[in-house]
Amino acid sequence: MTELKALVRSIPDHPKPGIIFRDVTTLLADPAGLSGIVEAMAAPYKGKGFDAVAGIDARGFILGGAIALALGTGFVPIRKRGKLPFDVHREEYSLEYGVDEVEIHVDALPGNPRVLLVDDLLATGGTALASAR
Repeated sequence: MTELKALVRSIPDHPKPGIIFRDVTTLLADPAGLSGIVEAMAAPYKGKGFDAVAGIDARGFILGGAIALALGTGFVPIRKRGKLPFDVHREEYSLEYGVDEVEIHVDALPGNPRVLLVDDLLATGGTALASAR
């Protein structure tokens, strides 16, 4: 895991002073790093009965899609407001530097499925909490 963490670039004061942005593009560009992070993130959930993986816009799509493939499930995108073309559920959340909203298609997760929620990192937790709601 230390090798994987070393592949994540930290950018201070982005997008505003006091924020340390964790840039995963350096991890994703490394074939062994990408494979390693997907396997590490999927392993605890194999055989646990998840019906779908939901990934949060936009970097959660990259890891979420790969994790869904590793778990043998479908993938559902959770997008920023205004990006989905159909009827949506919408939830507001706070982040370090403001307020935003996430959306999911109303028919994306029918019934009462077990869903694994994936994002690339956790800062305040606002996006993940809004997505879970």
